[in-house]
Amino acid sequence: MSSPRVKYQTIEFDNTDIHVRSLRDNQEFSDDDGIAEALGISSASWPLFGVLWDSGLVLAHQINTREFAGKRILEVGCGLALASLLLNHRKADITVTDYHPEVGAFLDVNTELNGDPNIPFYRVGWADAANDMGKFDIIIGSDLLYEAEHIELLAAFLNQHASEQCEIILIDPGRGNHAKFSKRMTHLGWVHTQARPIECDYTVKPFKGQVLNYQR
Repeated sequence: MSSPRVKYQTIEFDNTDIHVRSLRDNQEFSDDDGIAEALGISSASWPLFGVLWDSGLVLAHQINTREFAGKRILEVGCGLALASLLLNHRKADITVTDYHPEVGAFLDVNTELNGDPNIPFYRVGWADAANDMGKFDIIIGSDLLYEAEHIELLAAFLNQHASEQCEIILIDPGRGNHAKFSKRMTHLGWVHTQARPIECDYTVKPFKGQVLNYQR
């Protein structure tokens, strides 16, 4: 049985350290039982969940400056779930989702590395039938708009799990799909704003994307 190589790193947020086990690089792969393949996840896309991308760093830094006391929070397409690990360390009410079958195992290891309780995890796809996650006051995510055909699915999924009054915070690195997505969200009754993140000296490369915000 093949085992992907991993690495460990610590991400600093002011006086808080978040420890993360990630894949060594985006060339790792392990799907001996064909679980990911059966879900439609190719060998090329398999490792993408386990790499700490700049968009995930931007999302974590965005929520680090916010207070979410009394809010129920959902991270969609969480991957390594850096933002959720930070929120969980701050005792926030956080739930995470992803489609990849390995995310839950990595999430459990990383919450243990940080000495925190496990984060509720749902392996669901945006096109899956209704689930029992319920509704949330804050929904966050990073680099979700990488396929144009996912725009309708993601908008419907977010709308399904948003409370009557809700804020959605998405980090988009600039793949060219956010304008159509924002138009769809506006059609669903959301008020949309966007802005470039400030002070991104923590990213590997200069970040040219946007912080997308939707409220109702």
